[in-house]
Amino acid sequence: MDDFLLPENEGDLQDQIEEVEALASIYGDEWCVIDEASRIFCIKISDDLEEPKLTACLQIILPPDYPSAAPPIYQINAVWLRGPERSALASGLEDLYAQHAGESLLYLWVETIRQFLVEKSRSSETGEARAAKPQEVDDDDDDDEDAPDFRALKLNTEHFHLFTDRANDEEAPPIKHGNAITDRRSTFQPHLAPVVTPRQVKLVLGKLYENKKIASATHNIYAYRIYREDQNSFLQDCEDDGETAAGGRLLHLLQILDVRNVAVVVSRWYGGVLLGPDRFKHINNCARNILVEEGYAASPSKDMLQVN
Repeated sequence: MDDFLLPENEGDLQDQIEEVEALASIYGDEWCVIDEASRIFCIKISDDLEEPKLTACLQIILPPDYPSAAPPIYQINAVWLRGPERSALASGLEDLYAQHAGESLLYLWVETIRQFLVEKSRSSETGEARAAKPQEVDDDDDDDEDAPDFRALKLNTEHFHLFTDRANDEEAPPIKHGNAITDRRSTFQPHLAPVVTPRQVKLVLGKLYENKKIASATHNIYAYRIYREDQNSFLQDCEDDGETAAGGRLLHLLQILDVRNVAVVVSRWYGGVLLGPDRFKHINNCARNILVEEGYAASPSKDMLQVN
């Protein structure tokens, strides 16, 4: 894929310049320029409450013929947004484009996403209030001390409470940031934290997403392994975050290295050039590097762990 060129249609170029300037003025620090030459931008969107609970990052690439003949290319980054809700939100954005084809519509998209967050936040507050009533909790449910019980809230998204759980004041474990790998303008950076419960994994992810640059990544792939000594077994899980099969490959790396009580997150910022299988090699290599640097794995005598 060639680098993005400036629009041949001067009208499109002027429209893009004016729209970007307007968005930067309206949203201030929430608006971020990732790569101006390639027309890559992102905006952090919250539910706009006094104490924001839900946050999403909208990453946008403006094609040369936007807005006259093509929609923006976009990615919504939010760990808690999965399944039917992600599909419904995407359908809503696509409907808006159909209704406003040929027009500048990023402001409409941003505010549509913000309204989605507001409504979901209000819905969650209602669910939390109901769950707080003792008579509405099923006393027969077994509590898992390693993971909060969200069944009473009837939530459909696995990671919803990454940004909404304020009940526990536990601080996130210390997070280490590894060296980045860049290939054809895509950048990969690993992050690592010691963890002994799934709750700590969520705290780590929440802390990372407070960083504007990390929140703007196209993908934040993660995996963790926690050893339960009393049961001689492992708690482990992974997440692709839109990079299909990457989470499973990362978890497989942790299993090969037999690491314990650690979570690894790899952020990828897409640079406009498809990397093919090389992206998996970079994800696993930078993850392995930080595991070695932090003493969780020995440096291999030969490069057996690359993913080709």
